[in-house]
Amino acid sequence: MTDRWALAPAEDGGAELAPLGPDGLPAGPVVREPDLAAAVRGRPEVARWVWRSTAEVYPRLLATGVRVERCYDIEDAETLLLGHEGRYGEPRSAAAALARLRGGPVPPDPPQRSAEPGAQSSLFEPQAVRLPLADLLEVYAEQQRRHDKAAHPERMRLLTAAESAGMLVAAEMNRAGLPWSADVHRRVLHELLGERYAGGGEPRRLAELADEVSAAFGRRVRPDLPADVVKAFAQAGIKVRSTRRWEIASLDHPAVAPLLEYKKLYRIWVAHGWSWLQDWVREGRFRPEFLAGGTVTGRWVTNGGGGLQIPKVIRRAVVADPGWRLVVADADQMEPRVLAAISRDPGLMEVAGRESDLYQAVSDRAFSGDRAQAKLAVLGAVYGQTSGDGLKNLAALRRRFPLAVAYVDDAARAGEEGRLVRTWLGRTCPPAAGAGEEPAEEAGIPVGADSDEAAQWMPGYASTDARARGRFARNFVVQGSAADWALLLLAALRQACAGKAAELVFFQHDEVIVHCPEEEAEAVVAAIREAAELAGRLTFGETPVRFPFTAAVVECYADAK
Repeated sequence: MTDRWALAPAEDGGAELAPLGPDGLPAGPVVREPDLAAAVRGRPEVARWVWRSTAEVYPRLLATGVRVERCYDIEDAETLLLGHEGRYGEPRSAAAALARLRGGPVPPDPPQRSAEPGAQSSLFEPQAVRLPLADLLEVYAEQQRRHDKAAHPERMRLLTAAESAGMLVAAEMNRAGLPWSADVHRRVLHELLGERYAGGGEPRRLAELADEVSAAFGRRVRPDLPADVVKAFAQAGIKVRSTRRWEIASLDHPAVAPLLEYKKLYRIWVAHGWSWLQDWVREGRFRPEFLAGGTVTGRWVTNGGGGLQIPKVIRRAVVADPGWRLVVADADQMEPRVLAAISRDPGLMEVAGRESDLYQAVSDRAFSGDRAQAKLAVLGAVYGQTSGDGLKNLAALRRRFPLAVAYVDDAARAGEEGRLVRTWLGRTCPPAAGAGEEPAEEAGIPVGADSDEAAQWMPGYASTDARARGRFARNFVVQGSAADWALLLLAALRQACAGKAAELVFFQHDEVIVHCPEEEAEAVVAAIREAAELAGRLTFGETPVRFPFTAAVVECYADAK
């Protein structure tokens, strides 16, 4: 009896299935079943399913109440393997992998589907080429051989398994949805923006602020048009290059205060206003469609709805069901802890082995107790702030933690030279062509930073020059390794919650939210902490480094901050 089976859905709703042996080859005849869900439900002994795409299969299973323990996503594995082989961007479909294997013309991937507001949009992905089970197994066997050729085969296999687990988590989160109170959301919008005017124009508060901006300049100015604002400042004798917050906040002009307030409220109105609420919230749930591994570093994205950019004030609308709670957990100082684990720097590992404030411990060792300087130094080493004070801070950090600084320096050098750079488990930074075109979150910008903060933190992050790529690679080895660890955290937490009513409903980089009955909350808090430690051991091996979480049990997301 084998606990690993391969599965290929058929167009008529059925499926082809076959048991697999330890070598990944068929260990029995192909079975034809008329109903996909019944075929899986009838084999509870199967611990891992091998299939083309989790997005193709798993939502259909979840819709019928079928949950699987583990899977191997062939197309996701193909993406990771192509990157590891320096072929990032080549078609990743199973059909493309089969064509490469057989030396035939390689078909392009289907176009990316747009999200459909308020729908289980993963059910409506563009149809990829369906392959018979025999063809899928041929691709799967070749992928196993390619894993053997990786720089660290066991780590690469772990990464593939973790990414496949992430696909299951994402599908389950999409099914569950994030609890959302439309009534609370409407009250928040009314408090912030005032009444709505007929015809879809700006709400009252924005109109008032626009009038204040115009009055300050002495002429009619459209605050939603950057060129108009820049021109108005120029006519007032003030030269600005943009209307970014960091550039205009320090200006001495009466238009600044209402302009900044307008920009903040305008962003909420456009991104999370009444239209957004109507489009994206249904039956008390917000379903933005989480996409695991949606970026080069492995960070998740959402396909529509801005699910990873929920403003703090709008989080008041994220409310647990009656009798339930939200367990909101944040990893504490994740980046420097990951750097300690991947660099094996003895001093930094000792500091990161404590659950107390890491930046304070670093400051006591290298910055005479100045925590702010220590934090700037550590983040500067990770994000590439190595000029001015950053250079001085980096020198102090290098004296105390030489292996940690050398690790990111080596990654930056490799990036500048156009070499492949990998995370601890083997996720690979793509070749130089196009690397500078990554969005801010992929270019080493702190998570949660808006475009204004991005430009301030690392000016020129969109540049394609060698130094910009070096900064990207420096950040990639840390952020990407953190993403690897987070996948294993999610896999462990999912397993811990399997026998409970608790459900994962949100994940972003270093934050996870579990929705659970009140009586399960403390067990979920303990499960999160245990999952973090297990993920640390699985990802990085036995090290002194700890990955503590700050967890809050709340009825409303906003109360956790």
